Amino acid sequence: MDKYVRFDWAMKRMLRDKANFAVLEGLLTVLLEEPIHILEILESEGNQQSEDDKFNRVDIKAKDSKDEIIIVEIQNTRELYYLERILYGVAKAITEHITLGQSYQAVKKIYSISILYFDIGKGSDYLYHGQNHFIGVHTKDELVISTKQENAIIHKLPAKIFPEYYLIRVNEFNQVAKTPLEEWISYLKNGVIRPDTTTPGLVEAKEKLQYYNMSSEERHAYDEHINAIMIQNDVLNSAKLEGKIEGRAEGKIEGRIEGMAEGKAEEKREIAKKLKAIGIPIEQIKQATGLSSEDIEQL
Repeated sequence: MDKYVRFDWAMKRMLRDKANFAVLEGLLTVLLEEPIHILEILESEGNQQSEDDKFNRVDIKAKDSKDEIIIVEIQNTRELYYLERILYGVAKAITEHITLGQSYQAVKKIYSISILYFDIGKGSDYLYHGQNHFIGVHTKDELVISTKQENAIIHKLPAKIFPEYYLIRVNEFNQVAKTPLEEWISYLKNGVIRPDTTTPGLVEAKEKLQYYNMSSEERHAYDEHINAIMIQNDVLNSAKLEGKIEGRAEGKIEGRIEGMAEGKAEEKREIAKKLKAIGIPIEQIKQATGLSSEDIEQL
């Protein structure tokens, strides 16, 4: 049976290669519902290979079906204050890709796509979409902006200029995949691709993202990545089940980990040691266990 690497790993390590652009193009085409052609992967903090790099953000310069340039920011981070994180990411993408002295007309449309492998909050859907609309408080009509462009008056909806946000809540998808979008979400969640798929991007992923096509070194690094995910989930789930973590602490490794640790000092140290081993920041370990920075650093 074919085995495919998880998308969060592929996005950081494999999909920035131009030879593999078709995979990301397929995801964007299905999600945005129009053909998307990637021009280049832009420099960003997601383009780092360091094992200590905690970010996983990839900025993409692409063309849409109208031949207009767009910037796509894909995030796959587990962050404290996640909504603030995606707002910052969009602002950074805008300012990074307009040079000083350029007209504001050079500002590109931004699509922010967050692939969430953690619980961000309440909601029953696996896909949420948001964008800016200016609606009359009294009249309820939508504001259309008029601007002069190339000696003509152009009418634009703010939503055509302002960023759009897609939140893909992978773990909330629990159905049989029947549409191209559902096939993509199924792959994002389970790493499974139908043998007979014709979905854009997944056809290419079947060839490009096979586990056994990687070198032994790459497979080892990938296995360590999966092992770290399993450890983190086991530690956090066990702690919650055993009552070691109670209450509510937002923004833990899964976006929001419930709990302030109680119990015996040795149990707290054991939890902290495991969290530290998989790279959780000391500040977050302090929130989860109640231990001091000094105690954690000595583990």
